[in-house]
Amino acid sequence: MTVSDRLLFLSGFIFALGLVSTHPNPVLAQASNCPTPALERFQRHKVGRGETLESIAQRYNLAPKTIIDINPALKNGRVTVGSGILIPPYNGFIVQVARGETWRELAEKYKIRPDVLFELNGCQPASQLAFIPVANQSRDRGNLPTPSNSTSTPTNNPPKLSGYPLPTLAQVGFPYGWQLNPKNGEVFFHSGMDLLAAPGTPVNAIAPGKVVFAGEQGTYGNLVIVNHSDGLQSRYAQLDSIKVKVGQQVKQGDLLGTVGTTGQPTINQPHLHFEMRSSSSLGWVAKDPREHLKQ
Repeated sequence: MTVSDRLLFLSGFIFALGLVSTHPNPVLAQASNCPTPALERFQRHKVGRGETLESIAQRYNLAPKTIIDINPALKNGRVTVGSGILIPPYNGFIVQVARGETWRELAEKYKIRPDVLFELNGCQPASQLAFIPVANQSRDRGNLPTPSNSTSTPTNNPPKLSGYPLPTLAQVGFPYGWQLNPKNGEVFFHSGMDLLAAPGTPVNAIAPGKVVFAGEQGTYGNLVIVNHSDGLQSRYAQLDSIKVKVGQQVKQGDLLGTVGTTGQPTINQPHLHFEMRSSSSLGWVAKDPREHLKQ
């Protein structure tokens, strides 16, 4: 099978599966532990009169090359009125995944962070197909969307934000990064750090910011998300109670909620699941919380 034939097969396979954009709520999508997989966010665009490949790419903020890669029938760069085109959520391409191939191996092959690849593909084990995003390298490659609720543009300066979410230093019950799930033995990416604490322990903001989410959210259970300066975000999950509201400005040390056991905790001991994330062209990317915990 030639490369062109393989691309045609992949595009046809996605059409057959009926994978189209679900238009998720942007706040909940960013709050979710596992965002909707990129392959389920594809849209079908019907070419209208007067439209060109370039105008369609501009409409969706994509590079023309991306649309051609996803729709190999357009290799001549021409579109036909009334025809359907597959539109991805980001610049990137689809690949077939070899049997047994892991996200780590794919990430190394395509030079991308494995946790980003893992989250963009729905936090699931690699299966038949995977979407590989292409980072923004130049204007003619198009731009990946940035989070709409970021409070400021990230800078290249080292992060200065530092605080602690509990009244006293806590033992780490489960660390950040690639780990073995104690419940099923599977390797997965743990996007935060579990800090052991008794139920009811106060949970405090590590730095000034704005509350952008406060409520129940899937595996996170009761969750509070605070956006800070320099494109940084902190998340406080598995809470028992929530003491703040969306839109509220908080200062360092302000009470956000209390430790609980809601959602689907990774470990059985009561704890605070704490995350740090950074705004990027691929959304809110998980960071090692230790970089921002004042101890």
